[in-house]
Amino acid sequence: MKKGIFLLLVFNSLIFMNAQEIINLPIDMPTEITWHHDEKEYYSDIWKTQVITNVSIPTMQVFSPARENNTGTAVIIAPGGGLYAHSINTEGNDVATWLTKKGITAFVLKYRLVPTGEDGVAEISLLGTKNPSMITEKVSKMMPFSISDGLTAVAYVRTHAKKYGINPKKIGFMGFSAGGAVAMGIAYSYTAKNRPDFLVPVYPWTTQMDVQKPKKDAPPMLVICASDDPLDLASGAIELYNSWHNEGLNAGIHMYAKGGHGFGMRKNGLPSDTWIERFYDWSITEELVSSKK
Repeated sequence: MKKGIFLLLVFNSLIFMNAQEIINLPIDMPTEITWHHDEKEYYSDIWKTQVITNVSIPTMQVFSPARENNTGTAVIIAPGGGLYAHSINTEGNDVATWLTKKGITAFVLKYRLVPTGEDGVAEISLLGTKNPSMITEKVSKMMPFSISDGLTAVAYVRTHAKKYGINPKKIGFMGFSAGGAVAMGIAYSYTAKNRPDFLVPVYPWTTQMDVQKPKKDAPPMLVICASDDPLDLASGAIELYNSWHNEGLNAGIHMYAKGGHGFGMRKNGLPSDTWIERFYDWSITEELVSSKK
């Protein structure tokens, strides 16, 4: 019994050490969108993972590496979920925990989401079969605010880089699915103060965010996707890569034959399970992250 209590205390202390701080990001509240329900976290039986819905106030949770292990690099993580939810563990907290072990400071961003009822996952799942055009309509209204939250997050981390032991020239943005669309929106609209230093769109929602011509000073980008993505995002991922490559910009791509959609940090017994290790290899090669000695 005493051993069990000791292990629980150690486990809780490790969580506390990694998740040190919640940052409330400044925003302009939209007048045309209203949230009638509070932010909610729960386990979705539909998606088989922990989710958060009804985010009306954007926040970031900070995951800091051990001081002696800090590489000075930061990654802002935008989970996916169709802008109706955040897949907060498999595309958020679990990613952040892995990165901190490599000496990377991670910020899990909860950007604003489409207002829903008690179960946002059930809502988007039903609309996906009954009225998919309604998803597009609602997401299109919300997307500019979600992108704005991403830009604000980059600017915040850069402004407070010294506090977190971060190199202000090594701040990346990693987005999954809808979060990948947010990453693309950031790539097309950044300014000097909120330009990310590298981008990692993971199975980005290119059917919602059209691929556009990148800016001349667009940051290095690594695109990750699976050919068998059931949302037909493989073609868009390739188009996104080509849009960088054709302009002579720095870009890489990992296209897995199998992996489906939403694999994140799930273990499916496929090569796509190790995508985050390939990101780390790329970041070292591009000198975006300093390898641990």
